[in-house]
Amino acid sequence: MSNDISLLRQAFVSQRQFYDDQNFPRGFGRSGNFTLLEANILEQHGVVLKGLYNKILEPQNEIQAQFLAVVSGSQEPTNAIERTWIKYLKLTTCKTKFHTLFGRSRISSPTPQSQDYYSESDSL
Repeated sequence: MSNDISLLRQAFVSQRQFYDDQNFPRGFGRSGNFTLLEANILEQHGVVLKGLYNKILEPQNEIQAQFLAVVSGSQEPTNAIERTWIKYLKLTTCKTKFHTLFGRSRISSPTPQSQDYYSESDSL
């Protein structure tokens, strides 16, 4: 399969731009998660990629059929569009772990010392 980006762009041509305001409200390019090429791929071809992924669209050519095989997990991504979509899916569908320096458990209050250690002569 050819990795020529111009052939790939023709295989996934779309009339509309793709936006994901829920996950990336400032856009793909400003999110800090994607390179300029990846952001451009998502904006220009994301409508077709999402339609294929959600099975709304049927594959129209061999490259789109390979894309579906990659998304289903039966093949490894071999081109920039497939790698970008897999990266997009990881960022939007996987729950991210948030690590903090502070725990959620509360420190228990100090246990009172028993009266056995004190005598009447120790009192003030």
